[in-house]
Amino acid sequence: MVAHHTHVYRKVVREIAKAAVKPRLARNKDIASNLRALFVQSERSEDARHFQHDMQNALTFLRSQREYKALLERYNPLIDLTAEERIEATARRVGLNMPKLPCA
Repeated sequence: MVAHHTHVYRKVVREIAKAAVKPRLARNKDIASNLRALFVQSERSEDARHFQHDMQNALTFLRSQREYKALLERYNPLIDLTAEERIEATARRVGLNMPKLPCA
């Protein structure tokens, strides 16, 4: 049971690392320490099976969110543009150029 517990812990940590936006040194250390404490505490509890199920669900959620983000960036490249940039990109896509607006 402990080996499976460690296996799930490592999977969750890897998935969090893949989803991280900041570099490793800039990440919040409290998150990692609280996650470890949560796993250590659950090893001693009688409800370890329920905890394992919850952690598998969390792992699935983290993996799905990462895949969703990658698909969104791949198939909707205009998602992170401003409104004006999005309009210009859409116009270019259909072969039009936006008129230059005079500076006020």
